[in-house]
Amino acid sequence: MRKIILFIALLLTFQNIHSQVLMSLIFGDKLNSPNIEFGLEGGANFSTITNQPGADNRTDFNLGFYFDFNLNNPSWIFNTGVIVKSTLGAEGLPVYSLDNPELDAAFSVGSVDRKINYFNVPLAIKYKFKNNIFVKAGTQLGLLSKSTDIFHQEYNGDDLEYKNNIRDKIHVIDAGLIVGVGYRLKVGHGMNIGLQYYYGLVPLLKGDESPTQYNRSLYVTTCLPIGKAKAAKRAAEKKQLEQKKTLPEK
Repeated sequence: MRKIILFIALLLTFQNIHSQVLMSLIFGDKLNSPNIEFGLEGGANFSTITNQPGADNRTDFNLGFYFDFNLNNPSWIFNTGVIVKSTLGAEGLPVYSLDNPELDAAFSVGSVDRKINYFNVPLAIKYKFKNNIFVKAGTQLGLLSKSTDIFHQEYNGDDLEYKNNIRDKIHVIDAGLIVGVGYRLKVGHGMNIGLQYYYGLVPLLKGDESPTQYNRSLYVTTCLPIGKAKAAKRAAEKKQLEQKKTLPEK
């Protein structure tokens, strides 16, 4: 358990995703046991913001790590982890004043893409049926990393772009409910594919400006166990060694 806590802390410290993937490949087998499964999780997510005029779905990708803890009943699993790369938001928002006459003139028309980056931590219970289909439900907590409004406008055939940092306008903590369904493949050591929906419950913006705006996102994910085969082999060898020690000497 100490190794798991330390590893999650390291994930929040390192900003480079490639470094995190490398760490998972190196330490993956150390984080697996008969009752714990560790792996890499990633896929696409389709997000939007409720009650935001003109908001269209935003498509991005997500990447992180997961832990599955087997409970007393093998059908019940506690699922958690860290989604290191997770961008929510929306596209097609109307332009607004930047309190700069030159910028306001340059982006008098066009649209705004809102990118909100979080470190997300899901906390869910999974129930796995005998046919390898599973369902899950729980909550998800998000820690804001950065948030940017990207202004777009075409001018003389060129695409003008301006990035406006709006991190101070977004709540640092996001939280909501998650529900999902998936299937565990029978090949190898059980790669998972699934769908998960996030229903945000914390207002997105600070103050009373837009109290009814919330994050919503549909995740399409693939979960790949890392080091599980090596961990299983090590556990089998340890069991064989213990059995040999218990055999009476001739």
